[in-house]
Amino acid sequence: MTKYLFFLLMAGLTMACANKDSKTSETQNTETVAVDGAKIFKQSCALCHGIDGKLGANGSKDLTKSELDINARIAMVSQGKGVMTAFENILSLSEIKAVAEYTMTLKAE
Repeated sequence: MTKYLFFLLMAGLTMACANKDSKTSETQNTETVAVDGAKIFKQSCALCHGIDGKLGANGSKDLTKSELDINARIAMVSQGKGVMTAFENILSLSEIKAVAEYTMTLKAE
């Protein structure tokens, strides 16, 4: 369990450093390029949720079964929950919205 928490912490720190420059430049410029929620999900969320949203690593929820609306998903990604990283200081609001919208496309099969 300790190894998983350490891994999550290190992954969060890595993502924070990697996204710092993109967040800074975004606040200086108006967004003109569409944000790819799927790409961000694969980089930042798939480690625990899995590419299909069903992995459940480290206690993460199966996103294909989630009944949260878009606003609740945005809040969850922003604020985190339990061991889930809060992304409000890592991703921009438009990136968080794109990820939340993408999670709504994940389907149970």
